[in-house]
Amino acid sequence: MSNTRATRPRLHYLAERVGVAAFLDGPAEAVAGWVRGAVPRGPVKDALSGTPLGHALHPLLTDLPIGTWTSAALLDLVGGRAARPASRRLIAAGLLAAVPTAASGLNDWADTTPADDGVRRIGAVHAVANVAALSLHAASLAARRRGRHRYGVALGFAGMGALTVGGHLGGHLSYAKAVGVDQTSFASGPEDWTEVLDDAALPEGQLRGAEVHGQPVVLARVNGQIRALADRCAHRGGALHEGELAGECVQCPLHGSRFRLADGAVERGPSAYPQPVYDVRVESGRIALRQV
Repeated sequence: MSNTRATRPRLHYLAERVGVAAFLDGPAEAVAGWVRGAVPRGPVKDALSGTPLGHALHPLLTDLPIGTWTSAALLDLVGGRAARPASRRLIAAGLLAAVPTAASGLNDWADTTPADDGVRRIGAVHAVANVAALSLHAASLAARRRGRHRYGVALGFAGMGALTVGGHLGGHLSYAKAVGVDQTSFASGPEDWTEVLDDAALPEGQLRGAEVHGQPVVLARVNGQIRALADRCAHRGGALHEGELAGECVQCPLHGSRFRLADGAVERGPSAYPQPVYDVRVESGRIALRQV
């Protein structure tokens, strides 16, 4: 069987080529480690991850610098001399918006691993392209304020070129690599009761992994009550049965997201998505599940 990859669509292929650039691993892991250390688990990380929103924050914020800088470029093309002050204000607004946008993106990227099918590497180049776009727009604004309008316009269009590269790679991460999406979106369990485990195999205060209709599930017995959730963490796909119990929650072993066992609700991020939950019953010494 051939191991060659499809070379079309061409832009998809080029993005995938970035994902095999192993030389990026060293510096990428150094930066990612620093980001993980700088953003501790808790409210700040939850906010950057989009936990209060119920979906990732970064894609929402990217509209702000993209929109303002694109609007400035259009004014540069068709607005004439009277539009120059508006162009400067739009570029400045984009620079301000780029700060939280970059922070949320770095937070998401730091939660990837070198093993994530090139995601860490593609994300690193995405970040470099966006930093270049930010730097070029900052230089453009400085040039315009010094009265060098044409030079500022040239820098602005160069910044739009870098932004286009970064935007393409960001889209590839979201839509081709499923970064930031609910990892349980396409999982579905049985509608009918299905036996999965002996009741005696689930001690009090323990987690157990099982499978129902091809879907991994995690079971726990807490205060005598059996609970079951989808085992694949909605955040980055960690195996919850390899995590730990935290009161009446299960904590993901990868990034520390906590989900209430009773209903799958997010108790603590970075996950922005609740965990699918199963109904549970015990008959004749066997635990059976069905999807809620």
